[in-house]
Amino acid sequence: MTAAVVRRLLQAVMVMLAMTVIVFIAINVIGDPVDILISPDADQIERARVVQALGLDLPLWQQYLRFLWAALHGDLGESYVYNEPAIRVILERLPATLELAVAAILIAIVVGVPLGLYAGLRPDGILTRVIMTVSILGFSLPTFWVGLVLIMFFGVQLGWLPSGGRGQTAELFGVQWAFLTKDGLAHLILPAVNLALFDACLILRLTRAGVAEVLPLDFVKFARAKGLKETRVIGVHVSKNIMIPVVTIIGLEFGSIVAFSVVTESVFSWPGMGKLIIDSINVLDRPIITAYLMATVAFFVIINLVVDLTYTALDPRVRLQGEGP
Repeated sequence: MTAAVVRRLLQAVMVMLAMTVIVFIAINVIGDPVDILISPDADQIERARVVQALGLDLPLWQQYLRFLWAALHGDLGESYVYNEPAIRVILERLPATLELAVAAILIAIVVGVPLGLYAGLRPDGILTRVIMTVSILGFSLPTFWVGLVLIMFFGVQLGWLPSGGRGQTAELFGVQWAFLTKDGLAHLILPAVNLALFDACLILRLTRAGVAEVLPLDFVKFARAKGLKETRVIGVHVSKNIMIPVVTIIGLEFGSIVAFSVVTESVFSWPGMGKLIIDSINVLDRPIITAYLMATVAFFVIINLVVDLTYTALDPRVRLQGEGP
């Protein structure tokens, strides 16, 4: 087990190294930040001074080596806009995005898994047909449109929930969290529901498919033949055997929510990393863009490792690649 984890960690390091090359090259072909940072009326001397100060006068390979050396020491550059270390700016916005992502994935699990179980156990029921039809709509509707509808209905027409911002926060472990206050929790509901819609439908359909596949198997028939209660058959034998693909989707979708919550954060003015990256792209703030992309890659690598380890906890028959019998 330990050897397999170490092997995965080494693979993660190689992935991160490869991503530094991809990210660095991509960032350097999207435009020249000097055109945005200095006034159009600036003379060539002023422009040359800014270029030299940013290290943009060096060959690309030297810029990459400087970037890699600094990154190994935890330095991803200083934001052109905020005049602060880019990683600090990202970490300041990370709690808001994590809070939104955790709330969204919890809603998706609480809604998707029970409805998927019901639909799988009663495939021909009228309610099941309604559930599956609604799930198709959940896949099809654009996130930004759903967000605007939620704002118009619950925020403007009914006035039940705030339509933007994070609201009041409270400190826990030195970090500000919105869910700890009533006002912050009210601000969290709409963007979390908006983000959860697609994932809830995905988990629902995957759970239903797993139940439909597992129910006819011999071990389920044997458990029922032994006289076990239906709740135990479903809660233990069926649920445990459908959880591996569900856990995979939950892990990957959680990473996707953290990385790609840009639209929702923009629609609801949620002050997380998604809104930050949009603002940074508009002004070509390269250090912020780079720090965001590297943080996202690191997050996905960690989630994949956690999902792999969760497999073995759910089913001891599953072994990490390379682990002995």
